[in-house]
Amino acid sequence: QVHLVESGGDLVQPGGSLRLSCVASGSVASINAMGWYRQVPGTDRELVATISANGVTSHADSVKGRFTIFRNNKKDTIYLQMNSLKPEDTAVYYCKAMVFKLTPLAAYDYWGQGTQVTVSS
Repeated sequence: QVHLVESGGDLVQPGGSLRLSCVASGSVASINAMGWYRQVPGTDRELVATISANGVTSHADSVKGRFTIFRNNKKDTIYLQMNSLKPEDTAVYYCKAMVFKLTPLAAYDYWGQGTQVTVSS
């Protein structure tokens, strides 16, 4: 089991910055990858950025050059540094952990509760 707690969402002005945090607890060693997703009401949840167990990152085209995903040395916390925020970045941001186990063979996704980011003047 993996439990995720997100924090850092806030109301900011366009051009501002925020840093989101996601702390994982439980079977942290079993996490294969983690990621940040966002969702606007009435739309599908979309991928923002991911980081693998090896530290390889990927970012959606819409946030490249503005957002950066990274983690701490213990690999139990990931962050999303968001710069040059735009109104279209407004969404609930969710943290996801992807867990893979060999015994028994299984794969699970765990989600945090979400944190609201609002970019508005």
